[in-house]
Amino acid sequence: MSAPEHLRLVRDDCAQAMPAAALAQLEPLRGGHLVVTGGTGFMGTWLAEMAAHLNDDHGFGLRLTLTCTQARQFAQHASHLARRPDLEVVEQDVRNLVELPPTTGWIVHAAGTPDNRFHSSDPLRTLHVFTQGTDAVLKAATRLPSLRRVLNVSSGLVYGPQPAELERIPEGFRGAADFGSVASAYAEAKRGGETLCAAYRAQHRLPTLNVRPFAFVGPYQHVDRPWAINNFLQDALRGGPIRILGNPATVRSYMYPSDMAAALLGLLVAGKTGGDYNLGSPEGITLGDLAGRIAEHSPTRVEVTVPQAPQRPGHLSRFVPDVTLAAQVLGARPAVDLESALRRTIQWMLASQQRVPRAVPA
Repeated sequence: MSAPEHLRLVRDDCAQAMPAAALAQLEPLRGGHLVVTGGTGFMGTWLAEMAAHLNDDHGFGLRLTLTCTQARQFAQHASHLARRPDLEVVEQDVRNLVELPPTTGWIVHAAGTPDNRFHSSDPLRTLHVFTQGTDAVLKAATRLPSLRRVLNVSSGLVYGPQPAELERIPEGFRGAADFGSVASAYAEAKRGGETLCAAYRAQHRLPTLNVRPFAFVGPYQHVDRPWAINNFLQDALRGGPIRILGNPATVRSYMYPSDMAAALLGLLVAGKTGGDYNLGSPEGITLGDLAGRIAEHSPTRVEVTVPQAPQRPGHLSRFVPDVTLAAQVLGARPAVDLESALRRTIQWMLASQQRVPRAVPA
């Protein structure tokens, strides 16, 4: 029996994101064991899809262990991944993690949700998950006999607000969140996680590096997440109108998740120990233009509305990364531009018809 259309679309995306040069760079993963904490979230699910592609189409023989807090839910909604013999799902609160499989050679630490509704409603747990969880993972990693690399998933939010005059944020930018505000719990926890990595690298010679993700759009992303692009897509699929609730001049950029997964694996293998790398698209777009483009790709004709008056120009927000350092490591630009990303995302959502194996909270 052939795979459902939405799963074939994902596999095609993985193949496109892995040209010959990228595959050659990932040779050190061949026959290895990769652990992904928070492995059933958006990022972990795409890493699992990419690992499946590497094993099925290129014979990598990569073993994958995903740790999560909702293993049963993942098995129900991502059965095509959960039943694979080369993939193991372990239910484990990352804060209580004591040991990792002794054969682990590679770790992507991605546990914890980026949903700011959770950060606002439970800031103490947010801090605990990201600081205690990171400490637990790094401590367990020090006992691994064959460890090659630990990639810590931080966040572009560690930079704090992006100055309006700065077109793209480079890794060397030294901004900061307002640490006196509870709204900064997530950003400060991520900053703390990076400091923990530096401490373990210095004291235990642990081979760690950080990746700072920005924004993404694509399959497996919940449309009910509190981000503008998700709201726009949800509005479009409901027949409109697409409502811009914030300032239409706000600038964001979006990377497609197959490119994200390929970049994560590339940085895991070839990134510099102790390095920090932005991950995302360097091509900014205003929310007004973004809503218009989604309307163009909508299955039905929809309008774009601005229910409230725009904010004053002084309140404009920009969040766009400089990805020069990552490009130097990966040696290639992302395979999917924004126009294609929007088209593919909508195509996948329509093909899945809500029967999708969605990423579950990690």
